[in-house]
Amino acid sequence: MTQEAPETTIVDSYRVACDGGEGALGHPRVYLQIPEDLGWVECPYCDCKYVHKDFADKLA
Repeated sequence: MTQEAPETTIVDSYRVACDGGEGALGHPRVYLQIPEDLGWVECPYCDCKYVHKDFADKLA
């Protein structure tokens, strides 16, 4: 059984909110802080990865 890769979203803020999508398919809204030295953070519920635009070209 294969799993789909988590979504990666490029953002322009170091503070993001994730609710996992629309309606009943989502999860409780969480606010995440992207560390300025790392440039990305993952949602603990859905594993969506948020990458700050300044780090988008540095991450593979």
